[in-house]
Amino acid sequence: MAAERMSLGVERVPGVQWDLGFLAVDRYIGSLVDARALKTALELGLVDRLLEQRSGSVEALGRALGIDASGLRLLLDLLAANGVVEERSGDVRLRREFLDALRYRDLLETKLDFAGFSINDFADLFTALVKEPRGFAERARMFQLFDYRRCLEPSRENYAQVRAWMRITSTLTRYEARACLQLHEFGGYRRALDVGGNSGEFLLQLCRRHAALTGTVLDLPLVCEIGLEHLLPEPEAARIGFIKADVRTDPLPSGYDLIIFKSMLHDWPAHEADRFLAKAAEALAPGGTLLIFERSPLRVREAAPPFSLIPTLLFFRSYRPPAEYAARLDALGLRDSVQREIQLDTPFFVLSAKKA
Repeated sequence: MAAERMSLGVERVPGVQWDLGFLAVDRYIGSLVDARALKTALELGLVDRLLEQRSGSVEALGRALGIDASGLRLLLDLLAANGVVEERSGDVRLRREFLDALRYRDLLETKLDFAGFSINDFADLFTALVKEPRGFAERARMFQLFDYRRCLEPSRENYAQVRAWMRITSTLTRYEARACLQLHEFGGYRRALDVGGNSGEFLLQLCRRHAALTGTVLDLPLVCEIGLEHLLPEPEAARIGFIKADVRTDPLPSGYDLIIFKSMLHDWPAHEADRFLAKAAEALAPGGTLLIFERSPLRVREAAPPFSLIPTLLFFRSYRPPAEYAARLDALGLRDSVQREIQLDTPFFVLSAKKA
């Protein structure tokens, strides 16, 4: 059965507030120059001082931050060109539109850091990425950071590295989950299994919205330990458990009426992704739903990607058309498939299908 394509302009999930204001952060990370100037303003405390004082003279800001006049002048001019600050008669303040984006400061800072981490891979290795993907993967810092072998054995170095990339993925998931909640109705489920669910952030967002839902993250050992720490302060933590397992070799637990793959399948070759889906279809409770939430293939011809999308460009080969997953779910005997799409920083889709 082919997946049904729904227009977001026609249908939204009932009862869910339509809030994608976080997309505004990409507006301020459009180029390397914009991103670097903004990151410097954050590092020097300029943004925080303007938040606290509401405004300040150029001279007072220079004294408070220990920046000479020429350095501060260059920084303020770059920030003004990017719409971060405005200046009137020597008085500097943050622009209202930037203050709106700053409500999502954790996302803004994460994207600044992630794009900055990725720039050398893109600048120095893009030819290899296009022509020799295996060689690119061996040399790129990105693939050294996301080295899942480090999730298996505890060590100080492994914990530090796994925490570093989990901070990135958890922050992105915190906001991407809003879109998924608007594309699929989760109110009827009771037990959810998030395969490769990372820190549990996705289940946390679902459980906050649906008080009757409990969930389990299945992921590698160090990921689960750091995930437990991540959820510990949250009231919903008691409703979210962790299972240390490797989906490549271990069976999936049964008894769940919802099994989720959120931004997980693209990490693996197609034959592995197919195996994971087959395991999920077997473990899923009768009448239950298998749900995939992923990026679609990039559409860079339509508009030049901003600097903030450099990390995503490095994974361009990984994003598959939803039709490929829909065909696999149909071959596994799942029915009533529904596909919904949304444009975030790139196109995303939610694909769901049910077990008879």
